[in-house]
Amino acid sequence: MTLLVLAFGASFGVRLFNSPTAIAQANTQLIVSAAASLTDALKELAPLYRQAHSNVSVRYNFASSGALQQQIENGAPADVFISAAEKQMDALQQKSLLVSDTRRNLLTNRLVLVVPTRASGITNLKSLTDLRVKRIAIGDPRSVPAGQYAEEALTKAGVWKQLKSKYVLASNVRQVLQFVEAGNVDAGLVYLTDAKTTNKVKIAQTIPANLHSPIVYPIAVLKNSRNQTVSRNFVQFLLSNSAKKVFTKYGFTVS
Repeated sequence: MTLLVLAFGASFGVRLFNSPTAIAQANTQLIVSAAASLTDALKELAPLYRQAHSNVSVRYNFASSGALQQQIENGAPADVFISAAEKQMDALQQKSLLVSDTRRNLLTNRLVLVVPTRASGITNLKSLTDLRVKRIAIGDPRSVPAGQYAEEALTKAGVWKQLKSKYVLASNVRQVLQFVEAGNVDAGLVYLTDAKTTNKVKIAQTIPANLHSPIVYPIAVLKNSRNQTVSRNFVQFLLSNSAKKVFTKYGFTVS
């Protein structure tokens, strides 16, 4: 799990997203637990939020959605949750851990097959059965949504069981990307947005959307948040046109 702390400094005098009554009191801290694939986009959005709310600091907790779900269920402090799949958000909603009227679908994504930049011969999922392909990185399907989508796609492509001895399981989608970048595996399945962050991999195939469940990123305020007004404001900020432009830049499709 990677912790990224963003402490916002001096105000620029801009009030863009809510009335003063929705602005936090001095030195309010929000903890946002977010899927690892959102790291770059949320980091770029930090200055925009700072302009509107210089008295709020945001602590980002990036990890796989399954790991974040377990943390929240076990009482770890968090104000806002952004998952890379509906499954994890549904589980929290069933346990009445969400402020239900704050749940929204924020983004969608695509699944892609990536290989090291100089690799050749791998063009689609079926080509992974070639004897020259020894290792394939995927997120652990038990906790990583990208791994769950990968399992669905490989199963529908008819190669999941045939490839089982080749899988290298990663704790989150960014670790899959790192394995491919380093050449430690022959191929990996990541999101399109992850593939766009590096020139050390190339996309061999964009996986047909009908091979897996829709890749949806829901967002919600958590019921145990001590700052629900500010948390609601942060959710609205991520739904704003300014935020949507940044998400689109990184390859997400905005809802």
